[in-house]
Formats: sequence, C-alpha cells, structure tokens
Amino acid sequence: MTNRGMKDQPRMLLMTLVCLTMFSISFAQEKNLILNNTLLKEEVQYYNSIDGEAVVNYVSNKDSYDWLLKNIPLFECPDSVLQRTYYYRWWSFRKHLKQTPDGFIFTEFIEPVSHAGKYNAISCALGHHIYEARWLKDQQYINQYIDFWLTKEPTYKPSKFHSFSSWLSDAVYGLYLVNHNDGQLAKWFPLLDKDYERWEGERQLSTGMFWQYDVKDGMEESVSGGRRIQNRRPSINSYMYGNAKALAKMASLFHNDSLTVKYDLKKEKLKRLVLDSLWDDTGKFFRTRHPDGTLAAREAIGFIPWYFDLPNDEATYGKAWLQLEDTAGFNAPWGITTAERREPTFRTRGSGQSCEWDGAVWPFATTQTLKALANFLTEYKQNKQIDQSIFYEKLHQYALSHQKNGQPYIGEYQDEKTGYWLKGDNPRSSFYNHSGFCDLIINDLVGLKPMAGDGILIKPLIPQNLWDWFCLDNIPYHGHILTIVWDKTGNKYGKGKGLQLFADGRKIASSKKLDSLKAKL
Repeated sequence: MTNRGMKDQPRMLLMTLVCLTMFSISFAQEKNLILNNTLLKEEVQYYNSIDGEAVVNYVSNKDSYDWLLKNIPLFECPDSVLQRTYYYRWWSFRKHLKQTPDGFIFTEFIEPVSHAGKYNAISCALGHHIYEARWLKDQQYINQYIDFWLTKEPTYKPSKFHSFSSWLSDAVYGLYLVNHNDGQLAKWFPLLDKDYERWEGERQLSTGMFWQYDVKDGMEESVSGGRRIQNRRPSINSYMYGNAKALAKMASLFHNDSLTVKYDLKKEKLKRLVLDSLWDDTGKFFRTRHPDGTLAAREAIGFIPWYFDLPNDEATYGKAWLQLEDTAGFNAPWGITTAERREPTFRTRGSGQSCEWDGAVWPFATTQTLKALANFLTEYKQNKQIDQSIFYEKLHQYALSHQKNGQPYIGEYQDEKTGYWLKGDNPRSSFYNHSGFCDLIINDLVGLKPMAGDGILIKPLIPQNLWDWFCLDNIPYHGHILTIVWDKTGNKYGKGKGLQLFADGRKIASSKKLDSLKAKL
C-alpha cells in the first residue's frame, strides 16, 4: 500500500462510520414512524397518471415518490379534501425545484415568463416558498435558494431581487426556528441587515413609512393602487415591520446589542405609523393611503398586519375580521376575495386579461390571510368575534378550490363565484407556485409553533369535537423527528387516548384534550 493510501485509511474509516451512523439514524427514525407510506404512494401515482409533465426540473414525476418520502412530513386526517390537497401541494412544489449553476432554486411559474430573472427565478412568492420548504428534511435546497437571492442574484445585470416586496428576513427566521442552523443564520444575518437598508433607500418616505406600486407588491390592477402610484400600503409596511422584528431577534441571538436596539426601534416606530396612518377607525380596517391622503377601499392586504402580530391586542382592531364572513366583504363561494365585494369597481378591470387584483380569489393572498387569521386566533386574547371554526371553514374552502375539470390543480387566480381559473387555459398558470398550503396544515391547523429554545409548543386550530383522530408524522425539528397524534378513543393508532407528542419515537408530552401542549426536547 502506498503512503497516500495509508494516510487515507483514517479518513475512509471515518466516512464509513458516518455513513453507517446516518443509516442507523434513518432506520431508527423510520422504525419510529406511526404512518406508513401507502397513502403517499397512492396519491403520487394518481397525480403522475394525470400529468403530461411538459416541464421536468430536478425531480421528475418518476422519481417524485422517492424524493417526497425522504423529505416531507406525512399527514392523515378524516378530512379527505385537506389530506389530498396537502399531498398534491407537496407533489406540485417538488416540480419547481430547479438545479442551476448557481445552486438550487424554486421557480414560481413552471413555464418561462418574460418578467422573470435568470433561471426563471422570481422573488414575489419567496416568503411563501421558505415557509413551505422549512419542513423538508433535506435543507440544502432551501439553503441554496436563500443563498441564491442574497449572494448570487444581486450580482446579475439587471438584478430582479427587489422587483417585488418581500418578507424575506421574517421567513428566514421562521426557517431557523425549525432547523436551528446557527451557522447558516450567522451567514445570512449581515446580508439581511444590508438588504433592509437597501429597502429603506428605495421605498422609505421621510416619515418612516414605506410606499409601493401595486404591481411591485405582485398585486397589479388593484382597487387601491396603480402601477405608478406611490401608495402607503398595509402589505409592504407589514413586511418591513416583520423583517425588522425578525432582524432584532437574530441580533439578540448573536448578542449584537446595537443591532438589537436598532431594529427594535425601527419596528416600534413602524408599528406606530401603521396604526396611525393606515388604520381606519370608522371602517375598522387597515387600508391603503394614497399620496393625497385619502384611504382606499378594503382589500385583503388589510389582514396582513396580523401575519406579523403588528396590531395591538385590542377589541377595536379585532373587528376587522368580521369582514371575512361578510358576503359584502370578503366572503365569496370560492374563497376569500382580494377586495371587498361592496366596492363599486369590484371585478371591473377585466377578467384574466392581465393579472387583476380587484376582487378575484388569489391563493397568494389567501395564504397570507389564513396565516394572519391563525396568528390572531392563537396569539390574541381579544378575538371574541370569530373562532377556530372560521379558520377551518376558510382552510377547507381553500383546499377545495384546488381543482379544475374535476382534477387537482393550482393556478394563478379564480372567479370568486364559479371557481373558474382565470388563466387556467394558459400553460403558465399550471402548478403556479405563488402561495402556500402545507405550512398552513403543519404550523397553523395542527399548530406546531417552532421556538428559539429547546421547547415545543402545539396550538391546534382544529375545532373541538370535529375530528376523532389525525396524525402528522416524520416532522423535522431541531435535529429530531416529531410525531403529533390526536386519537380520541385510542383505538385508531394504538398509542393511547388524547393528544400526544413524540420525539424520535419517545413520548414527551400528552393531553386528554385537543388543546395547547408544551414540551421540551
């Protein structure tokens, strides 16, 4: 044996031990699972059978089952609509994973579009993508995607990074709460700090508020805006509040006192400005304010402040949520409209001709509204007007909307009365990766709330006495694999009665009721 071969022996032995250890961990994790792969396999086989697969990215339909089995949490519940949509959305999300010379990215459109950047990348739904992908076991995909936007894409000429408003820092911190990857967060934190300053230079007014064109919010042809009107919108101001809040938490994590104070002050100032300038106390809603000082009609973006816990916990603000159930407000047969239905110019700007946000149902906005509602129900005490049943009703309605001609489908936007996909005949609409769904099931319906420490908090939003059982299995969290089980009688899964939480197969908490549950790893 050569000297080089002898020197390589310890390294080869170490690699062998690492591989064996990873195999042992993987085997142990699979052994601890409650759900099997039968349901996933059946769903994937069906989706593959109805898909012509016009575009193939990193994971083909043929390989989709194996990839999904290795990466996603498994879910079973009595609501077949929620269950099927959950698996369909993972299956379609996988279609958008693309390997480029600059790393993995997730596309928005499955077909190339003219307004995209290099590799067909678009930053509009970046926050949604990160919230979904944070629950994948293999984190290289989302890590490289964030690297792409923070380090690679800004070097392109022209850069499309700031083509759309973004809650990137908030989403990155949300990812950290799941994976606890301190090294990655330390790498991204200074870049996110600089990115916030760039947004201030591009979109901040002398008052401290932010303005945006509706098209740069990804919400063109809206009842409130214009492609060239510098409105103060609840969307971008809530995003920047959420980003400042996340940056303050990151700074505190890294013991950077000066930046902690800096971003705490920024978020508190922006909160005061939003409450003072965008809250309409007469109409009880957050509204867009035009440059001349007038307020626009109610739009779904008025719910976004709760996505980031911006409003005070006061009953007067909570009254905004009454509009969600009002048929003259945002309540329509096929979903949550993007503008209030009583608005005189509702749905008057065309029908699928452009990208009209003047009332039609957009999954992008539905995802934001449902996240905001979940926060309102779990984090606010002054929420007597609505309860968990409203969240469930709207989530079920959203899941049910994932259909076209009797088959699973996710597209751009829908007629609020008929469910017709307004760009459904355009190939670019198919598999439109512009929204979220799986995170709504994991983080909000089942209620797994990631924490910065070694704790686990579950706050389910499943109405009492609606489900006798459910299981969310194979969930990556802080380097462990979690299983959350609700079994009213104990006969479904044979693990005992009630709500139970397992970490790596070991029960760490339980409750007789389907209610909040806390534990430590």
